[in-house]
Amino acid sequence: MPKKSKHNDTRSAALRENGTMNPSPDQVTDPKFHKSEFFDARDLVQVKYEMLRRVLVDAASVTEATVEYGVSRPTYYQTKASFEAGGLAGLVPKKPGPRGPHKLEGEVLRFVQSHHVPGQPVRARALAKLVREKFSIDIHARTIERALAVKKTPR
Repeated sequence: MPKKSKHNDTRSAALRENGTMNPSPDQVTDPKFHKSEFFDARDLVQVKYEMLRRVLVDAASVTEATVEYGVSRPTYYQTKASFEAGGLAGLVPKKPGPRGPHKLEGEVLRFVQSHHVPGQPVRARALAKLVREKFSIDIHARTIERALAVKKTPR
């Protein structure tokens, strides 16, 4: 790894902020990541791209590449699929957590919709209380507001 400098501190901060900081840069053993200012083992996108390039262009085995870049074989195959589906942008990690109102679907969503009068203000707290009583599920009032707002927009 190159000497620590102000540039490296700035880059580390940017990687952390964007969610692309490699959690285990010390596992990357490819020499170019330790002898160059350009290659940075802390940059997860760069590491994943180079791992794919190593297999696809240099014809290294998947096993060699996963050892060299400090990842598991399943991670390699997930990375390859993400790259094939989304190009370089597919290598950027997705934000963790649920991708939608996972508690508010199906019967629970129909229940909330049936208790909301279109054109009237959303009584989300009252609806959340009704859902808790009927289904024994805690749903945040803001989740209800978002779900009802989505349903109002034409498709």
